[in-house]
Amino acid sequence: MRNLTRALIEHGRIITTVEKAKEARKFVEKLITLAKRGTLHARRLVLARLHDKDSVSKLFKEIAPRFTDRPGGYTRVIKRHERRLGDGGKTAFLELLKEGETKVRAKAPSAPVAPRVTEPEAPVAKPPAS
Repeated sequence: MRNLTRALIEHGRIITTVEKAKEARKFVEKLITLAKRGTLHARRLVLARLHDKDSVSKLFKEIAPRFTDRPGGYTRVIKRHERRLGDGGKTAFLELLKEGETKVRAKAPSAPVAPRVTEPEAPVAKPPAS
């Protein structure tokens, strides 16, 4: 998880298997939540888990400020159609969200549907009274 997390922090987007992406997402999101605190204690906790000063400084200076208003859901897993060549494993993108981006992409609003108007029925002519 440590190496996947370092690569994600460095590049912003990585390709891995679906299972690894889902597990790494848990690890990364906890680290980002710690980094949002910005305290020395939080920095030391993150450094104890990552063992890379460059990644920790990038996490605290660039990535954590991006998510200050967001309560969680900092990453996205997008499944790919291509499979890995060696063993045919399913692959996915694991990426950090951009600033102001939502996790679930909203569908474009469809054109408003006009209410159905029915024509008034023609009055039925009564037969003449005799």
